[in-house]
Amino acid sequence: MSRRQFLRLVAGAGGLLAACRPKAAETPLQPHPGRRAEIRGICFDLFTLFDPRSVERVAETVAPGQAAELCREWRVRQFEYAWLRATAGQYRDFEVVTGEALDYAAGARGLSLSANDRHHLVAACSELTPWPDTRAALESWRRAGLRLAPLANYAPGMLSRLLAHAGLAELFDAQISTDRARTFKPSPRAYALGPELLGLPREQIVFAAFGGWDAAGAAWYGFPTFWLNRLGVAPEALSAAADATGTTLAELAAFVAR
Repeated sequence: MSRRQFLRLVAGAGGLLAACRPKAAETPLQPHPGRRAEIRGICFDLFTLFDPRSVERVAETVAPGQAAELCREWRVRQFEYAWLRATAGQYRDFEVVTGEALDYAAGARGLSLSANDRHHLVAACSELTPWPDTRAALESWRRAGLRLAPLANYAPGMLSRLLAHAGLAELFDAQISTDRARTFKPSPRAYALGPELLGLPREQIVFAAFGGWDAAGAAWYGFPTFWLNRLGVAPEALSAAADATGTTLAELAAFVAR
């Protein structure tokens, strides 16, 4: 084979290989060590923005002297029941799960709740107090052009009532309830609602987690993840970890801008 014939063959093969090679847009993104995609949005767990301990003030009017213990048992059962139902294929939305968990917690402490007391306690979950830095941080991110959304296990009605009660609804581009996927975090289907409803790839959305388990779930899914550990709890012993950790939204803002 002459040199000229060889070059023609190589050129032809190169064209064939180029035609068969996946287009750049279809190739999975491989993050460069130490670098990441431009951040264009943030998804928040609700408790990074709202203090979950607000419920205890209402519980104290119903169960004086027992509010802290009641709420502690209630919170644990909320998540246990949510995950149990999701795993067993017996999904009910988080408002139903919240009522069921409250019934258990009250019974376990020997409390008999009236229908009115039960209603006020469940409603209190949609009347949480925002953390002091919440509004200013959200307004700053809005001015910067970031797309914002809570990504919460809350049922849609609970979520909309909470944001309306706090006067924060207009600061979000979407209100994302995992009810849309008929599951709860940390299911990947729950986190996938963020990119779907914000219209951004996951690599461009920071997920702000309140719980260490949620930070792990978001990291497993592929979000750039910030653990907002407001209450200073111990980290989870899992194989995934947040990219950064802090206790304030100012630290989250620095991570987003980095």
